[in-house]
Amino acid sequence: MEGPIGIFDSGVGGLTVAREVFKILPAEAVVYFGDVGRSPYGGRSKEIIAQFTAQDVAFLTEHRVKFVICACNTASAVALHEVAGRHCVPMVGVIEPGARAAAARTRAGRVGVIGTTATINSDAYARTIRGIDPAVKVFSVACPLFVPLAEEGYIEREATRLIARDYLKTMRDVGIDTLILGCTHYPLLRSVIAEAMGDGVALIDSGEETARAARDALVAGGLLRGGEAPGEHTFYVSDVPEKFTQVAARFLGTMIDRVTRVDISRY
Repeated sequence: MEGPIGIFDSGVGGLTVAREVFKILPAEAVVYFGDVGRSPYGGRSKEIIAQFTAQDVAFLTEHRVKFVICACNTASAVALHEVAGRHCVPMVGVIEPGARAAAARTRAGRVGVIGTTATINSDAYARTIRGIDPAVKVFSVACPLFVPLAEEGYIEREATRLIARDYLKTMRDVGIDTLILGCTHYPLLRSVIAEAMGDGVALIDSGEETARAARDALVAGGLLRGGEAPGEHTFYVSDVPEKFTQVAARFLGTMIDRVTRVDISRY
């Protein structure tokens, strides 16, 4: 089926989800919106997050998207269910796919979740996992410094390794066997996080799992695009695009030719 996939995030982190969509669904076109002018969503009231999420979705539906991926953990946790109920376009967030993958993967029934302070305080991953399997114990730790480290490219620095070991000490102490990377920035730090956790701990990339969930939903709904030609992608932001363009190359592994600024307040 023609029509692009819409992906939105409060900033650049959702590009890790977009990267997985490009890989898993190469024939699909993508419209990406990064709300960099109002980032981050974490720390704002539920009402404001719901308002921002509704505007982001309205912008994407104007582009006649056939499917929407909410790549923002905060919006997925707080507002997506309510906003999705107002639209006929199918949508998926990043919480449930990551939670389902972790619940299926753990053998000891001990799952860790790391994310931003807002995501961890929402308890969304823990509640979703408990809904899937009440026997699984969930341990959550906020790792706010991982976001600026990822955006600034401090991937293999010793300082990043020290911070990771400090943040993740609790996870090592409680003996988890599965760890959810509950922020779309965190896959950039995967090797550092894996090193800090040691062997025997499976890392669940919520962005990767969300891309798979989107593929499954498109297949089930008969929405897959036909043909073998690669899809064309367009990128939009709510503020000056220069910084986004610089950081996007790090997140996607390739340069973006053009990013368009839009006035999201009119939606």
